[in-house]
Amino acid sequence: MAAAAGALFTSLAVISCMVCCQAEGGTRSYGPVFEEQPVNTLFPEGSAEEKVTLACRARASPPATYRWKMNGTELRMEPDSRYRLVAGDLVISNPVKSKDAGSYQCVASNARGTVVSREASLRFGFLQEFSAEERDPVRITEGSGVMFTCSPPPHYPGLSYRWLLNEFPNFIPADGRRFVSQTTGNLYIAKTEASDLGNYSCFATSHIDFITKSVFSKFSRLSLAADADARQYGPTIKARFPADTYALAGQMVTLECFAFGNPVPRIKWRKVDGSQPSKWIASEPLLQIQDVGFEDEGTYECEAENAKGRATHQGRVIIQAQPEWLKVVADTEADIGAELRWSCAAAGKPRPAVRWLRDGHPLSSQNRIEVSGGELRFSKLVLEDSGMYQCVAENKHGTIYASAELTVQALAPDFRLNPVKRLIPAARSGKVIIPCQPRAAPKATVLWTKGTELLINSSRVTITTDGTLILQNISKSDEGKYTCFAENFMGKANSTGILSVRDATKITLSPSSADINVGENLTLQCHASHDPTMDLTFTWSLDDLPIDLDRSEGHYRRASVKETIGDLSISNAQLKHSGRYTCTAQTVVDSASESAMLTVRGPPGPPGGVVVRDISDTSVQLSWSRGFDNHSPIARYLIQARTLLSGKWKQARTNPANIEGNAETAQVVNLIPWMDYEFRVLASNILGVGEPSLPSSKIRTKEAAPTVAPSGLSGGGGAPNELIINWTPTLRDYQNGDGFGYILAFRKKGTQGWLTARVPHAESLHYVYRNESIGPYTPFEVKIKAYNRKGEGPESLTAIVYSAEEEPKVAPSRVTAKAVLSSEMDVSWEPVEQGDMTGVLLGYEIRYWKDGNKEEAADRVRTAGLVTSAHVTGLNPNTKYHVSVRAYNRAGTGPPSPSTNTTTTKPPPRRPPGNISWTFSGSTVSIKWDPVVAQADESAVTGYKMLYRKDSHSAPTLYVASKSRIDIPIPEDFTHAFVQLRVTGPGGDGVPTEVHILRNSGTSMMVEDSVTKPVPHVIVITTNSLVMLALMGYLGL
Repeated sequence: MAAAAGALFTSLAVISCMVCCQAEGGTRSYGPVFEEQPVNTLFPEGSAEEKVTLACRARASPPATYRWKMNGTELRMEPDSRYRLVAGDLVISNPVKSKDAGSYQCVASNARGTVVSREASLRFGFLQEFSAEERDPVRITEGSGVMFTCSPPPHYPGLSYRWLLNEFPNFIPADGRRFVSQTTGNLYIAKTEASDLGNYSCFATSHIDFITKSVFSKFSRLSLAADADARQYGPTIKARFPADTYALAGQMVTLECFAFGNPVPRIKWRKVDGSQPSKWIASEPLLQIQDVGFEDEGTYECEAENAKGRATHQGRVIIQAQPEWLKVVADTEADIGAELRWSCAAAGKPRPAVRWLRDGHPLSSQNRIEVSGGELRFSKLVLEDSGMYQCVAENKHGTIYASAELTVQALAPDFRLNPVKRLIPAARSGKVIIPCQPRAAPKATVLWTKGTELLINSSRVTITTDGTLILQNISKSDEGKYTCFAENFMGKANSTGILSVRDATKITLSPSSADINVGENLTLQCHASHDPTMDLTFTWSLDDLPIDLDRSEGHYRRASVKETIGDLSISNAQLKHSGRYTCTAQTVVDSASESAMLTVRGPPGPPGGVVVRDISDTSVQLSWSRGFDNHSPIARYLIQARTLLSGKWKQARTNPANIEGNAETAQVVNLIPWMDYEFRVLASNILGVGEPSLPSSKIRTKEAAPTVAPSGLSGGGGAPNELIINWTPTLRDYQNGDGFGYILAFRKKGTQGWLTARVPHAESLHYVYRNESIGPYTPFEVKIKAYNRKGEGPESLTAIVYSAEEEPKVAPSRVTAKAVLSSEMDVSWEPVEQGDMTGVLLGYEIRYWKDGNKEEAADRVRTAGLVTSAHVTGLNPNTKYHVSVRAYNRAGTGPPSPSTNTTTTKPPPRRPPGNISWTFSGSTVSIKWDPVVAQADESAVTGYKMLYRKDSHSAPTLYVASKSRIDIPIPEDFTHAFVQLRVTGPGGDGVPTEVHILRNSGTSMMVEDSVTKPVPHVIVITTNSLVMLALMGYLGL
């Protein structure tokens, strides 16, 4: 027996040494932790890829070794096997469905334990060909509905479907009349048309990773029997979603519903037992709910409706969920002989079942271990309980694993990682706490000594259950060596520290309570004394929450840098700064604190609980509860209102007009009837207006008859025998009630009886009255008022509105036309008499056309108002024009005047004056040029125009000469001038030529002809030191 006990002790000692050595050396061993686990894999049959890889990688120390299971049976990795390990990955060469399809699990192990991965399925994707059998033709009456069955071939996974009409790639589009079910692949046509005649084939496509494969069925022919009188019939739902649709939370749910009918039915969706989900997308035959959740569970209905009736179908959507962890286990170190309780919990629908694994094997209740669902309990742990544990939660939708490592420790007491502090400072009259926390398993028994004296609990000495030593009311006599002795069945150890007694910290100047207003500044004082051998620090708190001076947005700062002064400056105080401020002076051995109250006065806080009652058409009664007065009495309340139309808060009129600070109710008056309102209340005191209350609930005032007449009454225009009356639609603010409309009253001016018309709808803005007896441009007296279902409003002022105009009946007279230049003419006429008008004369239209052309090709110029002449430009030279004039109004143009004619003159000579020369004589410059002779197709020359400028900035002076010479006076200081010269005559002005004249002294002459040379150039002749420069170019007068 003694030998066995000795062997056990030696074993435990070795284990203890191993644990300590690992901790000290930093090479801690731990069990496998998965970093990558296998995932469900779909392998396409016939793929060019020759292998499948299932990934598995675990972090472990020492490194993990790997095994794999298929359908619960361990795989053998023989040299010639198709299975091989690459690190932890399983590689399957030349996978075959009959041998390799199944469920796979990775097993990772090391000396610390074993864990198994989640299960991953390997499945094989395939799509076979459609049956080679011919499909029966379909013959129905045109206008009926028809369904083509797809009958897809064997396949995995699901397919997408389309239908071909006659040939590839003529796919049938998805529209309201035709629908392809993605559940069955069937094609539905709600109402056949002649264009549907043809051959139909189902086209099925499989998508596996990056591989796409499509097959199509034999064609089925659709024949239609014509029906001259196609019968209409109500909807019949043909494609319907199941009575129960199961879906997993987070997925997308798609419901299908399609009906036959004539006319083609419309499909509408609703949730029968709840509100419409915000995530649903309804597009006629389909209802899709994205990211479905448990709140989307319920009964859904599709309704098919057309002019002949309606049909409905209902079904339930049932939401379930894969397991999801609510609570998991964590790696745990526990002492030998201790108790341990682990628990894990998972959510899911159906509710997941929970089981436990230890080192990859099922764990059940036995001896010291109790397993109960998600609970695992150990009593009196032993070393053999160490290992890897997994909690497994599973339902029919999936399985999840949570792993943790249990390490059972057996250690002799050891102070190397956490010794007693060597120097322990303590404040006189204070308290000191000396922990004793050796590493030990099981927990060690602790004794304390001072010197050679064994310490026991007394009024000043306390040894807690965890071995901590607490000394109170410390004096100088308590200084000395204190030793903690720790022992368990594995061994014993001790650690010693020296206690040093220091002077206590004291507050010598405490902060004082104060009252200030918002925005003011204050300094709270705090001075302290302390043991000079230690550092002193100050901290402040507000209502026991520490103040961070660096994150106070400038409101707080230290007022002094002296070590014994901890004054706190408060700048721009706000309401939030009110409260109890505590100054704490602290050293490493003790601290002292003092507090003071700061009251910050400010505008009142927001009132609460705004309630609206006694709602009438123009008033409501408000009540509220008092908010915080923020230490300054509330003087009065303000009430604001806003309509849902404007959205802006405005001050409301109240009764009483001034609401005293002790009031908690008031009447709001002068509201708009039949208007949606929100209200809020603000309190004020001598320091300002506070924050508003939360808005009241939305209310609508009661209806009332309109109180404002519509505005903008006008009219006119339209067709013959019509009176059009226009007005500005009344805004929602002034409608005062539902059933809003307008009542018009009108009569021919000078008559007695009024005609009335009622125009419904608030947005109406005109009314047309037709009557054969209405003459053109007849004045009517018109007035308007509004109505709603509560009554009629006031009438507007009477306006004069004219009936529709007719085109003028009379033509202008005495039309004359006179050519004034080669491209212009003046036209004048006698106006039409106003008494002959059938509308408002807007002006006259001049039509002119070349001799030989028809009047329909005439160009037109319009005048505005009552002018009786017009200047027409843009004509061709030397051309005969015919001219007529018509009056016009809003209805159109009247009859033409008798036409007259005129011929434009020939154009002016194209050649400008040449051989220009000049001579200076005292205060005169004489300019000469060669006369211009008109050609046969040019108008005669009657004179010359000269534009004279002293420089490029001065105003020009026009000179006219009948001969080819002109004398121009010049000042004595004349140095240069610009001159433009051109011919003039009946055809207008010719092309100009320009010269630049310079003079220094003496007399000289220069001749230049540059009309055909637009690039400027210079000729200089020097005589008696005179320099003259001539630049020739084009410049229009």
